[in-house]
Amino acid sequence: MATRRTTTGGTRRRIMEQAARLCLERSGADPSVADIARAAGVYPNQITYHFGSKDSLMVHAAFLGLLNDAKRVEKVGARATDADAFRRNVSRAVLAMPSLPSVSRALAAAIARPELTHVVDTHLQLLFRQSEVYLSHVTTARGWNARRPLGLEARTFWSTALGATLLSRAGFSGDSADLDLAGTLTIHD
Repeated sequence: MATRRTTTGGTRRRIMEQAARLCLERSGADPSVADIARAAGVYPNQITYHFGSKDSLMVHAAFLGLLNDAKRVEKVGARATDADAFRRNVSRAVLAMPSLPSVSRALAAAIARPELTHVVDTHLQLLFRQSEVYLSHVTTARGWNARRPLGLEARTFWSTALGATLLSRAGFSGDSADLDLAGTLTIHD
């Protein structure tokens, strides 16, 4: 089955990438360990070797998908002509990210399995830092300002987006029009 020789990091990354891809292809449904192993070209026991459990892998894969989606959202923000368009466009793009259902399941898994909270925290901290760096670049390049520190700006924005996704996945009957995600950003010209 696994004929390629790779580094441990390469195998781990390939497993995460394939798990994330399968989740997206299956509308956010968790693929089996056998499906992930087959797609990654590894043996099923390598998944538990690298991640400890399928749940841990799914958390890693969900956040990998989120970080990849966030990079695409940055491109949407870069095309905005003013701060108002930036807030609107970025917010719309985030609420439409295909990784959000998987991330909401990862957050729920971490609530149910406390041993996963450090994995979630590590990925959230990375997301927040990358978003803060992005906001710093875009505001500096455009001469825009924010009414609060950019780290707080990023954490507030993502916390609101993830909270909205959790509510939606838990059965809230509203839609994205019921949420002013753009209003959580204080970026202005």
